[in-house]
Amino acid sequence: MKTSDIIASVGVIILLIGFMLNLFKKISPESKAYALMNFVGAGMCGYSSYLISFWPFVILESIWAFVALISLFKVPRGTSSNEK
Repeated sequence: MKTSDIIASVGVIILLIGFMLNLFKKISPESKAYALMNFVGAGMCGYSSYLISFWPFVILESIWAFVALISLFKVPRGTSSNEK
């Protein structure tokens, strides 16, 4: 098994654990843990795709990791007093 295979396997396992925990309502999709699992898992999958020059997945996983990273730093906003 090559290094890229190991990295991809660990990344996919992290993504699937996050997905299953969300599906079974053990963590919220808005939680930092879920965003962190998505960031790390997608980042690892993207890096392994880069190692084998599989560019469609490099793009997909890079965007996935970037969006997850943004959600880690998302500032919660209060609701406006004008909303009903």
